[in-house]
Amino acid sequence: MITKFADVFTELKEKGVCKRLVAAWAVDEHTIVACAKASELGFVKVTLVGDKELIRETCQKNNIDIELFEIVNEPVELKAVSKAVQLVHDGEGDVLMKGLCSTDKFLRAILNKETGLLPQKGVLSHVGVIESPNYHKLLFLSDMAVIPLPDFRQKVKIAGYLIGVAKSFGISKPKLAFIAASEQVLDSMPACMEAAALAKMVDRGQIKGCVADGPLALDVAIDKESVEIKKLVSPVAGDADCLEFPNIESANVFWKTNSKLATGVKQAGMLVGTTVPCVLASRADSVDTKLNSIAEAVMFVNK
Repeated sequence: MITKFADVFTELKEKGVCKRLVAAWAVDEHTIVACAKASELGFVKVTLVGDKELIRETCQKNNIDIELFEIVNEPVELKAVSKAVQLVHDGEGDVLMKGLCSTDKFLRAILNKETGLLPQKGVLSHVGVIESPNYHKLLFLSDMAVIPLPDFRQKVKIAGYLIGVAKSFGISKPKLAFIAASEQVLDSMPACMEAAALAKMVDRGQIKGCVADGPLALDVAIDKESVEIKKLVSPVAGDADCLEFPNIESANVFWKTNSKLATGVKQAGMLVGTTVPCVLASRADSVDTKLNSIAEAVMFVNK
């Protein structure tokens, strides 16, 4: 069973998985080092799109053999991002990764109607993974980065993305918690009402492939002691694999609280809904977070 990112690396190595990664405007240290580590671990072949001289300087500074990579020289940032997306669109990559470029430039290229990666009527979202020493397994969560206030249709799609990513990590029937401020169905809280409806859709087979419950407050979703104290009967409470938050604020605060205040936490994140997974790490994210995100995307492609 995969319970930490080290297990992911072992799984990919044992299965001999190797996918094609294209990194857009990959001129910064964290992106290049993460790509080098992923390449050395054997689960990606990397194409860096960007200014070749900047790439060369970064490789020299970090004692990285530039021959690890295929380099597509494009010294203009916006053109490099467009070129990277074009390569993936044309079938020359299995995973796209954001380098030092801004998120808005990256997203504009992905959403381009002619050369982008979002299918017609597709729903773009984001799935993160957290490894915490305070929880007994990996946690999958959404959406902390893309959709500010998902409508009900989008919440159904997000549930499907969470289930799909969790399954790619070997979880045959993920336990999905629809998060709200309370585990009670309160008509004064729209998030509670929608969570209850989503959970019922799972019961009726309209959302497939998981066990789900909602609304669930965060404490009862992931803490067995809270479940016992509140005497809550639930197939998910205290043992959730997936957390679907009601809005971007709640998901983002949970994500960043874990990254900045919790000790020993490791994270990964990627865009979903696109034709290939797109690693959307912050420019300030650590090498480990970017490496973990590459691994998450490769697991999803290899499902």
